[in-house]
Amino acid sequence: MVSEPLLLGGIEAGGTKFLCAVADRNGQVLGETRIATTTPAETLGATTAFFAEMEQAHGPLSAFSVGSFGPLSLNPLAADHGFITSTPKPGWENVDLLGHLRRTIKAPTTLDTDVNCAAVGERLFGSGQGLDSFCYVTIGTGIGVGLLIDGAPHGGANHPEAGHISVPRAPGDTTFAGICPFHGDCLEGLACGPAMRARWGVPAEELPVDHPAWDIAADYIAALCATLTYVIRPDRIIVGGGVMQPQMYPRVRRALVAKLAGYDASMRTIAMDDYVAAPTAGASAGLTGALALAYRTATRQWPMHWRMAEPTHANKETVDA
Repeated sequence: MVSEPLLLGGIEAGGTKFLCAVADRNGQVLGETRIATTTPAETLGATTAFFAEMEQAHGPLSAFSVGSFGPLSLNPLAADHGFITSTPKPGWENVDLLGHLRRTIKAPTTLDTDVNCAAVGERLFGSGQGLDSFCYVTIGTGIGVGLLIDGAPHGGANHPEAGHISVPRAPGDTTFAGICPFHGDCLEGLACGPAMRARWGVPAEELPVDHPAWDIAADYIAALCATLTYVIRPDRIIVGGGVMQPQMYPRVRRALVAKLAGYDASMRTIAMDDYVAAPTAGASAGLTGALALAYRTATRQWPMHWRMAEPTHANKETVDA
């Protein structure tokens, strides 16, 4: 029996770039592009022009999905459903992202967070394989958390904003005010990439491996992991993003053990090397996840037969949260 044609569109919409692709039912990428995130008019205009070109070459899309930076309004009953809302990204506050795409791309469309899409990519091809419930955390331009529960992205009335929780001050860190324009010293304001640069004067990746910055950041990230552990009890916490240099993983694990303080016998048996893990699905996990969500929209199933392929325009960045 020959399968019906299926053409899938996906976007990983980040604060610095939009990665766009069209794939067939087997996940084979037929065309892709990278578009700089400048103004909404420029970026969304170039995005829809790309998909119009792809449809001329390959036919109409069967389904379409977007994983975007936020905050997003995901409640279908909200008047601003599909909008990017109170983002600090200049010029992008209150942009009707979903509405624009639906007006120009005539296919069933799904919108989710960039971190949820990256989590889907990790479940298909990376550190989330075989797990029903896990968290995907990115520590980069911002701090975002994606949740997969019972094998599917967590939805509900809206998406979590765990990057903006309040955390206890790390030992030795009492004077830095934080950079979050809304909360100052929330988790994102203290530990994201721009916060590291504001605090230390250079990008995180340029700091020596023995710099005290790493222990301070690890303490804050471990505080997030402890909160996720107590609230979600995931099978694993996958942590990526530009701040998560290799030397950070053992630091975060040690700090998390200290914060859990031996509470709950079941947690004492967890191997931290397995519990706090690096992402392994590659830099295109978010775009792959968006295409997989489009496949699910069209077929009501996950594409478990896909094989991982790294799109040409992906780079080392994991997610722009």
